[in-house]
Amino acid sequence: MLIVGLTGGIASGKSTVSSLLQDKHHLPLIDLDLLAREVVRPTDSSRTLSKLVAHFGSGILQEDGTLDRPVLGRLVFGNEQERKVLNAITHRAIRKRMAWTLLWNWVKGVKVTVVDTPLLIEAGLWRWCGELVVVWCSPEDQLSRMLSRDGPKGLTEDEAQSRLSSQWPLRSKLPYADVVLDNSSALTSSSSTSPSEGGGASEILTAQVGDLVRSWRGYYGGVFGTLYWLAEWLVPPFGLLMAALTLVSRWGKVKTRLRESEESDQQAVERRSIGSG
Repeated sequence: MLIVGLTGGIASGKSTVSSLLQDKHHLPLIDLDLLAREVVRPTDSSRTLSKLVAHFGSGILQEDGTLDRPVLGRLVFGNEQERKVLNAITHRAIRKRMAWTLLWNWVKGVKVTVVDTPLLIEAGLWRWCGELVVVWCSPEDQLSRMLSRDGPKGLTEDEAQSRLSSQWPLRSKLPYADVVLDNSSALTSSSSTSPSEGGGASEILTAQVGDLVRSWRGYYGGVFGTLYWLAEWLVPPFGLLMAALTLVSRWGKVKTRLRESEESDQQAVERRSIGSG
């Protein structure tokens, strides 16, 4: 099974790509933001909420016993030690839930599963992906989109810039990418949108996603691809060996790209854009 990591930045278009993958191409997708909400439910078997209460106190609970996210956010904001505790508690439960979902998809014979999270690289999960996709646009595009989202009632420029500065810049994620989906305004503004699927994705972005999905399906397509997939699925030691070789190869490529500091953003986007060869 090919595990694809999907990441991006705020207002880069990652959510639009997720919608296209699920709604248009019907691929299984694990949204780690959704898992993060699941594991802190009072009834969740991971007992994550109880662990948070044990450390941060009952003040993080609302009257109905659910997590009061704004209160917890204020407790950890600007406190690196408390933030590490929060991440240690929640990330363990999220990764465990993700691992079980991936295992179940493999048992069912799923060929491709997408793992979607904006913090894929920051959390180190990129190491366990057979392919990593970054949805790209410039910081100027991100800021412009953030300011135009909610009109006059939306963010001020200072607020938008602050949120943008709190994340890894997209250019820092490019060395980790095997594929870059270019969602730059210079490209997308010249094409119409398809509001029925993908949340109003531009034709260019929709086409890039379509080409990417075809490349994944082609990986296990044909007689050889089908036999290769069956061998990975039916002979677990072979599947694990192939997965290990793929991961080691990817790690080497990432290290090489990180050393290529002279590569500009545009060069990185062009080299790894879908269809670039």
